[in-house]
Amino acid sequence: MPGSDRTILRERLADIMREAGSLALTTFQGASLKSWAKGQSSVVTEADIAVNDLLRERLTAAAPGAAWLSEETEDAPARMAASALWIVDPIDGTRAYIAGRADWSISVALAEQGRPSLAAIYVPASGELFLAAAGEGATLNGVPIAATPQGHLDGATIAGPQRYLQWITRANPKTVAVPKVHSLALRLARVAQGAIDAAFTAGNSHDWDLAAADLLVHEAGGTLTDFMGRALNYNRADPVHGALLAAGQARHATLIGLLRDRQDEQDEIAKQV
Repeated sequence: MPGSDRTILRERLADIMREAGSLALTTFQGASLKSWAKGQSSVVTEADIAVNDLLRERLTAAAPGAAWLSEETEDAPARMAASALWIVDPIDGTRAYIAGRADWSISVALAEQGRPSLAAIYVPASGELFLAAAGEGATLNGVPIAATPQGHLDGATIAGPQRYLQWITRANPKTVAVPKVHSLALRLARVAQGAIDAAFTAGNSHDWDLAAADLLVHEAGGTLTDFMGRALNYNRADPVHGALLAAGQARHATLIGLLRDRQDEQDEIAKQV
C-alpha cells in the first residue's frame, strides 16, 4: 500500500477505533453483561461480539480488498492467499473487562505480506489511542512515543507472567517487576510508550494479541521477537506464537543475550504451566 494511502487509512482507523470503544463502554461495568465460556480457558461476552461485528463492517468498507482474521470470527483459510489482512481482537483482556478493570483494549492491525503495516490499540476506559504506520513512527493520542533506550537491567521495569518475572529477578535482583497488565496488546504498547522497559509473553499468544503491538514497538524504536531473536510472521496457517520478548533495542539485546546464556533455565521455565 502506498504511504499516502496508508496515512489516509490510519486517520480512518482512528475514527473507527473510537467508535468501537464507545460501543464497548456501553456495557462496561454493566451488571447485566452476558458472557459465556469459549474453549477450556477463555471467556467471551456480548460486547466482544458486538465490537467485532462493528469493526468488521467498518474496516471492510475502509479497505475492501483486505481479508479478515479475528479472535471472535471463525477462521477462513482463504485469508492466507490475501496480500492484506485485518487482524483484530475486539476486546483484548475480556476478563478485565468483565471485572470492571481499566486495562482492556481494542487491538487492530493491517498486515501486508506477513508483517503489520498499520496498527491501532485503543484503551476506551482511559481514552488512550496508540497508532502506528510502517516507517512513520508511533504515537499516543497524537504525541510521538519511544521505547526506553538504555541497555542495562538495573532498575528496569519488567512485565509478564510470574515465572518469567521470577527468573529475571534471580538473574538480576535489581530489576523491578510491575503489576500485571491484563491486555497483552496493552502490555506491549506500554513498552512502545516507554512506561514499561521490557515485557515477556508466555506461549500460545495469537496474531490478534500481537500484530498491532508489534508494529507499535518497532515504530517506537523497540524490538519484539521470540527468545531466539527472530521477528514474527503473521497470516500463517496456525496463528499461534511461542514465548516472546519486547523492549527497546539495547535492552532487548541484553535480555536476549541473558536468555541464551541461561538456556537450561529458560527450558525449565518453558515447561512450567
